[in-house]
Amino acid sequence: MTEIHVVDNALVTERVTRLRDASTPNHEFRQLLRDLSSILVYEAMRQAPLVPVDITTPMGPAVGARLERLPVVVPVLRAGLGMLDAALELLGDVEVAFVGLRRNESTLVAREYASTLPDSLDGRDALILDPMLATGGSCVHACELLRSAGAGRVTAVCVIAAPEGVQRVRESGLADAVWVAAMDESLDSNGFILPGLGDAGDRQYNPS
Repeated sequence: MTEIHVVDNALVTERVTRLRDASTPNHEFRQLLRDLSSILVYEAMRQAPLVPVDITTPMGPAVGARLERLPVVVPVLRAGLGMLDAALELLGDVEVAFVGLRRNESTLVAREYASTLPDSLDGRDALILDPMLATGGSCVHACELLRSAGAGRVTAVCVIAAPEGVQRVRESGLADAVWVAAMDESLDSNGFILPGLGDAGDRQYNPS
């Protein structure tokens, strides 16, 4: 059963509002996406397994914890690139594997054009980074690649989601969890999220 988590936080709501605004310039959009990604990845790592570690504080010995095994981070190109730096800042020296997916605007089916996933993940957890969970096709395809490579826990980190996309991911049974900043109303006839924020890739990289 896929767990669906919507982050309920005033800072998230404020930044999502500014992210949606059509008047927000590209450079500010990128910063807002980075801020939201940091919050979402932070939340998505709540269930990451820890192992105890002995340390010495200025006052003496103590027992702390470290991550048992770092996840592989999988940004979905191109929009997912805007979430990557925030994940790297939080997680440090993690492996990054890129998945390039392009949606056919007539059929709304995602087609893979690039993948740097290793042949075997040997049970490592994975974080998929993709700002928009619309039809769910890209997320499901990325999950399929990760499962084929032997991933452990698979978590999708998205900013905006549509109910249709969430349902498709749930029905696939391929993701263990989805973390989002906002759950929107629906998709339009072209597969865009309503009210959404438009094309996340264009709003990062194509000045209007």
